[in-house]
Formats: sequence, structure tokens, C-alpha cells
Amino acid sequence: MDSKKAISFSKGLLQSEELYQYVLETSVYPRELEPLRELRMLTATHPRAMMATAPDAGQLMAMLLKLVNAQKTIEVGVFTGYSLLLTALSIPKDGKITAIDVNREAYEIGLPIIRNAGVEHKINFIESEAQPILDKLLEDHGNEGSFDFAYVDADKVNYWNYHERLMKLLKVGGIAVYDNTLWGGTVALSEESTPENVKAGRQLTIEFNKLLAADSRVQISHAPLGDGITICRRSY
Repeated sequence: MDSKKAISFSKGLLQSEELYQYVLETSVYPRELEPLRELRMLTATHPRAMMATAPDAGQLMAMLLKLVNAQKTIEVGVFTGYSLLLTALSIPKDGKITAIDVNREAYEIGLPIIRNAGVEHKINFIESEAQPILDKLLEDHGNEGSFDFAYVDADKVNYWNYHERLMKLLKVGGIAVYDNTLWGGTVALSEESTPENVKAGRQLTIEFNKLLAADSRVQISHAPLGDGITICRRSY
């Protein structure tokens, strides 16, 4: 198996590796921009490569960004920057991204590729826990309802805290996308059959999914792309 396949199937939840590879090779990889391909391959060498956004999920995100004509976005959890680069390539030249991560070191891995792609000027990277930064943004009432799009791929224990803040920062009609909402498929397993090392994340994910399903502020779609993404459109 080549490296391209190796880093991609592990993020997929379709019924077979062959089917997931068919989707990638037929519809995703041929349309993936060169800087994104380069960063994906570079990230594959990282010990925590599984943390990267899956390319099929990224493809849908790029379409969503275009559909809402996103100009001002938030990203919570950056890692090496695949989804960040994808966003920067999708928004206009004067678009802006507030990108928050506790670890700048991982971001630095992808930064040369981001620079070469000519989109670094769109990114305001903040090395910090996310919740204080979101709270600080909300201190300026001008930020309320001003963001078009948000992507969250960070600490699962705080997903709902992030969601509550993003519902104030996003404009009506804005989109929030949450990653890892199927947690490797374990959300459908019994507690007894779930491996011990993923039980905590599984439970947090199940609880978050229930909260989103009951949230009347958003229209949702739970898509089995990558490790599961939930797309929320702010309704009011």
C-alpha cells in the first residue's frame, strides 16, 4: 500500500478500504490542490498524523466555505494546518481566519507550505487554549454574529463550550463544522465492546451528539466523512 492510501483509509468509516480508496482516488485526490496534497503527505510523516483532517471531509468543507461565501472564519484546533490551508485557499484575498491552537510547533510544520501558497496573510494564529480567546472575542460586541464559518477539531471535553460561544460569534446562516463526531465508529458500540483507550472520548462524543441533535438554534447534518463530521447551520 502506498503512503497516500495508508494515511487516508485510517480516517474513513465506509464498509471497506477499497470503497474508501475509490472515493478518494476518483473524486477527492484529482481535485485536491497541490499545496494541500503536499501538506497532507508531509503530515503523514508526523507521529500523530491521525489528528489531521481527512481529505474527503476537507473537500466538503471547501464547498461549504464557497456556498456561504465565507470571508471571516474561526478554526479551533490547527495541528499542521491542512484544514487551515484549505480554508485560506477557499476564502477571498481579503478574507481572515482566527486560528487557535495550544501548540504552535505543529503549525510550524505546515507553515512553509502555507507561505508558499501565498495565503499566510489571511491567518491570525493564536497559541492558546481556545475558550479564553473565544470569550475575548465576545467581549467586543462587534464580533457577535460576524463570522461566516467555524471549524472545530480540538479537545472533545470542550466541544459544547465552544459550540455555545460559536453560536454567538457566527452570523445567522453561518456554518460550524465539528470533527470526530463518530469517534472511529465506537459511538455505535456497546460500552463493554469499546476498547478502554477510546472509552472517554466515545462518551464525550455521544453526549455532544445528543446535545447538538436537541439544539433548536441549528440545522444539522451528521456526515460519515473522515472520522465523522457534524455540520451545523445557525438558524437564529
